[in-house]
Amino acid sequence: MAMGESATNILIHLVGGVALLIWAVRLVRTGAMRAFGSQLRQALQSFTRNRFAAFGSGVAVTMVLQSSTATTLLVSSFAGQALIVPAMALAVLLGANLGTALAAFVISMDLGWLWGLCVAVGVAMYLSSEAMERPRNIGRVLVGIGLILLSLIELNAAAAPLAQSPTFRVVLAAMGSEPLLGILAAIAATWLVHSSIAIILLVATFAASGLFPPATALTLVIGANLGNAVIPVLDQLGAPAAQRRAAVGNLLTRLILALAVLPFVGPLSAWLIGFSSSEARLAIEFHVVLNVVGALVFLPFVGPISALVERIMPGKEDKTQAVTPRYLDPNALDSPTEALAGAMREALRLGDRVEGMLRDTMTLLEKDELKLSRAIAEADDGVDTIHESIKLYLVKVSRNELSEEESRRLFEIITLITNLEHIGDIIDKNLRELAEKKIRKRFAFSPEGLAEIRDFHHRVASALALALNVFATRDLVLARQLFADKAAMRDAERRATDSHFQRLRSGRPESIETSAIHLDIIRDLKRIHGHVVSIAYPILESANELRESRLRETKAAAAQREMPTVLVPAPHSGG
Repeated sequence: MAMGESATNILIHLVGGVALLIWAVRLVRTGAMRAFGSQLRQALQSFTRNRFAAFGSGVAVTMVLQSSTATTLLVSSFAGQALIVPAMALAVLLGANLGTALAAFVISMDLGWLWGLCVAVGVAMYLSSEAMERPRNIGRVLVGIGLILLSLIELNAAAAPLAQSPTFRVVLAAMGSEPLLGILAAIAATWLVHSSIAIILLVATFAASGLFPPATALTLVIGANLGNAVIPVLDQLGAPAAQRRAAVGNLLTRLILALAVLPFVGPLSAWLIGFSSSEARLAIEFHVVLNVVGALVFLPFVGPISALVERIMPGKEDKTQAVTPRYLDPNALDSPTEALAGAMREALRLGDRVEGMLRDTMTLLEKDELKLSRAIAEADDGVDTIHESIKLYLVKVSRNELSEEESRRLFEIITLITNLEHIGDIIDKNLRELAEKKIRKRFAFSPEGLAEIRDFHHRVASALALALNVFATRDLVLARQLFADKAAMRDAERRATDSHFQRLRSGRPESIETSAIHLDIIRDLKRIHGHVVSIAYPILESANELRESRLRETKAAAAQREMPTVLVPAPHSGG
């Protein structure tokens, strides 16, 4: 019974230590990304003029982030946007491989005494800097480092008794006699926790406790290296070929290196022990040596390797490429300010797409081109795709701790994309179908009726352009101007309707046959204008001006009711 309880306690401590290690590594990465994310991105983009600078930037950025996967995804997104050439992207990833090995090397040093200091200073920085994001996130990094060191102490304590377990030794002996099994186990574990640093430190800790021989430790290190290269490839399976090539090239180099080294892990481990500072650190030092060798071997050939990968993955440029989000960087999610900036750019891109649909609708009404109608329908499909992508991206951003300003900006973006999606639906489901009905029945607007629709359409298009400027600049003067435009649009609708009925009374045949279509178009354009004006609401609300504007509108409406025969719009009214 006592042995069973002891085994249970060991297992609990072991599982808890592994979980703490995984979470602490993620805490460091999240804090570093939030504190230095923009500078790290700029460094990756700036220091890629030659392969050596690119390699160095990969090493530095990965040591800060504690994750070569994060660096790989960043570089892949740059490559997908043609911000970095493929050869330099691969050079950065070779540096990232070494950076993650050096990070593990530094953390694994005998610094157990440091964990308390890191946690104490980190917590103090986090709690004393509530108004300043960077010190808080640096505090996160320090807490994460302290917890990594603490988890290694806990793992050492839990692993030592396991070395005496005959059952555990049989399992590990089987893994040592079947290198392929060890490789696959390490790949699976690395993919599962999404951190090669955590797995390498775990392997080193177990090896130092005598749980398996040096050769098995080296085999597992090779597997963890492969697993770390597999992660970004799998994470980007649905991405364009240009975005995936750097990660695939990096996986190819690691696979070649693994195949070259794996047959010699036995004699290699015996030889490396003579140079190692201690047998306990053999796995960590081998990890560094493996990635140094990888850099020396493959850095001169980043050009040919990138060209080979491009031939293997040529990519297909098709129409779906046009509706793929460009600025929703998943690697920026840990930095809400940057993530919201990307979402804002994507929202403005969505606005440009809806503007194009609105412009094409007027052309369709004038020129009766059915081909253009199909293009508008396809454009609305793209609007729905981008809208959904932005919405899901913002949901992920909202899981972070957002400041009041960030929360306000997130709400503004949601308001914009929601109204743009509604506008796209009105254009596609209503205006486009009205235009097709006109074409099928061979109707024609009267010159006056077409001029009225064109003028009304111009007003709505101008308001949409103004709304996008309001969103981008958050300018209160422009927001007030957009809101006040509601009264002018109401009067324009009334004048267009009155003019149309006058033509009906005069018996104009064109006006009679197109009457229903004409009035529906004016009504739908007015609906679009209502959605356009709604874009300004969050900006006005944040300045506490919307309630005042509605009060003025109510007073103006009351004054008009008292003087029903006088149709003079109030100069400052809205609504």
